[in-house]
Amino acid sequence: MFRPNYTPVTFGAIAGRHCGELFEPKRYTALQKWHLENGAEFEDVGQWKRPWYFPKSGEDLHAAVARECLAVRNAVGILDASTLGKIDIQGPDAREFLNRVYTNAWTKLDVGKARYGLMCKEDGMVFDDGVTACLADNHFVMTTTTGGAGRVMEWLELYHQTEWPELKVYFTSVTDHWATMTLSGPNSRKLLAEVTDIDLDKDAFPFMSWKEGKVGGVPARVFRISFTGELSYEVNVQADYALGVWEQLIEAGKKYGLTPYGTETMHVLRAEKGFIIVGQDTDGSVTPDDLGMGWCVGRTKPFSWIGWRGMNREDCLKENRKQLIGLKPLDPNRVLPEGAQLVFDPKQPIPMTMVGHVTSSYMSAAMGYSFAMALVRGGLSRIGERVFAPLADGSVIEAEIVSPVFYDPKGDRQNV
Repeated sequence: MFRPNYTPVTFGAIAGRHCGELFEPKRYTALQKWHLENGAEFEDVGQWKRPWYFPKSGEDLHAAVARECLAVRNAVGILDASTLGKIDIQGPDAREFLNRVYTNAWTKLDVGKARYGLMCKEDGMVFDDGVTACLADNHFVMTTTTGGAGRVMEWLELYHQTEWPELKVYFTSVTDHWATMTLSGPNSRKLLAEVTDIDLDKDAFPFMSWKEGKVGGVPARVFRISFTGELSYEVNVQADYALGVWEQLIEAGKKYGLTPYGTETMHVLRAEKGFIIVGQDTDGSVTPDDLGMGWCVGRTKPFSWIGWRGMNREDCLKENRKQLIGLKPLDPNRVLPEGAQLVFDPKQPIPMTMVGHVTSSYMSAAMGYSFAMALVRGGLSRIGERVFAPLADGSVIEAEIVSPVFYDPKGDRQNV
């Protein structure tokens, strides 16, 4: 008797799903058309095509990023941040659920406020981070890293369905529903005031809060949070209105020196402030304390939240764990390669004793020298000491261990 397939099927039809865009679909934000028309170079981030940088005639990556960084520090820049994961969380037990999945406390977060949170796995290692805002007493919107959106959504559902099914809380992924346009820089308030009916006064709209209103005539949620350390606003509108609002911002921003910037500039700006990127400055083996972020751990929360027991294991409490620190090369023009291994004694015989590695490294146009972030054994107690990076070409870069916060350490610029 005949067995499937009765009608012959080509191998291409069977294997085709594993080829090209069928295997790895490309995702585009609602602003893709504008980015293409304005010469953006792209990079892949969690299947999304994100603008990497916006080169002008004759500019390479480094020149374009330096120009974009200075524009944000001195005037105002605009970033398409639509790819950030967004999860709508509702239900009478929403606050309790957030308390259990985040390391810090959420019980007293007022409506209209937002808070940064760290999420850990059971072993106490940092898993994801983001800002969650309180829209109503039983309604929150959580943002995640771009690449982590899917796994965080899965994580929330897993714990709700298998560990805490008694909690009345519901999750909806709304990443594609909202387009996010970030205005960042000293002129961001002046620019946004041109196109919104929201009161942007610093007392009426303080840092880490959000408001509803219209931007460019379109209903919007505006969050005053910052990943650059500058005065910043994240404008969220329904995705199908995004292009029109973006174009209004671009037009209104001409007199304020508005400059579009991409992910590479975003990385430099956040690193100058010592802000981490999960998956780059973490590797599944660092706790909040290793990152110098013990302030983000609610040690007195009544419920044993995810990661609490893990990060209190004996091994996680050792003083000589790898810790996040800053590095300032003695030669300000040499950029440490990311991933470079670090040693305390560059003259020791091979195999050398590696004490850490570089996680993020850039040239800073605003500060005028290169800098890096690294995970180093006992690093927080070694501020002021020297560390060495032996390179494959036989050269060695010497650097001073410093605080990971290089720019505006008191945070004055984001609170103006």
